[in-house]
Amino acid sequence: MELGITITPTPERYLIAIAGEIDISNADALRDRIDLALEQPTAKVTLDFAGVSYIDSTGIGVLVGAAHHAAEREKGFEVVNAQPNVMRVAQLLGVDAEIGITGA
Repeated sequence: MELGITITPTPERYLIAIAGEIDISNADALRDRIDLALEQPTAKVTLDFAGVSYIDSTGIGVLVGAAHHAAEREKGFEVVNAQPNVMRVAQLLGVDAEIGITGA
């Protein structure tokens, strides 16, 4: 399944809005976009998950890796506007605080 990914960079924050379902078939595309964002000279990377209806463990793994890479680069990282079912997956896996995910 293809993800809709919209990038809105500003000097303070690199915003990535995602729409669709994040799973093993498209997790690499998301990882590539996040990696590119982490290379930019902004202080924070924000993922807007308002349009994400589903995420599997592969997608969660991408987010955990991204949070660690952001910390290594001393950048902020957050996932905002997560729908309840996406929040539940992060909470069940015990990584919600680690990836800085908040609900809508």
